[in-house]
Amino acid sequence: MLLRVRVALPDRPGSLAQITRVLGTVGADITQFTVLDRGAGRAVDDITVFCPDGTPKQTLLKSLQSVADVAVEGIWTTREAPGTYPELEILKYITTAGDRALTTLVDSLPVLFSADWAATAAERGVIYASWRAPQQVTLPKDVPSRPTPLTLDDGLHVIHAPLPPLALTLLLARSDGPAFHRIEVHRLTRILEIFLSLPATERSVARQLRK
Repeated sequence: MLLRVRVALPDRPGSLAQITRVLGTVGADITQFTVLDRGAGRAVDDITVFCPDGTPKQTLLKSLQSVADVAVEGIWTTREAPGTYPELEILKYITTAGDRALTTLVDSLPVLFSADWAATAAERGVIYASWRAPQQVTLPKDVPSRPTPLTLDDGLHVIHAPLPPLALTLLLARSDGPAFHRIEVHRLTRILEIFLSLPATERSVARQLRK
């Protein structure tokens, strides 16, 4: 079982060693480590760990909370294989997907961002959603000028992103985990910029609108 752990900790020598020691005691094997933020004496890190089947998240949470000055921002399931460059693989598939470029993007984003689902919509409503999306997808009323992280009233964390050349909006959602970090928003922004520059993008959107 792959889990993503987001922690805020003092940015000083020895802090990370305490984290790794605690993770080791519960049998969690660290497979990837990403620094999201550093400043004002604190750091925010994403740690991907492999846990034996049946290891409760609560056990992991309690163990990490025992470390002084460490705040656990979230522990959630991830499908992103550590040690790879998934954005490059997905963009490669999209460039050769032809009329399926849009659906390939939407299906891929939850994996890339350890999220639950993604959907894209036009004025008439949702035109395509990934397989774990709810039957009724409600998009925020106001369309932002750029990809924006939000936490909805029901606690769902989302990034709401406009796709101006296509007259579409995109929603990426995560319920089991923390709010989307600004680094994740920046990452999605760059992926969408590349997607919108591809020749097949408009054809793939036209295909979905004809359905």
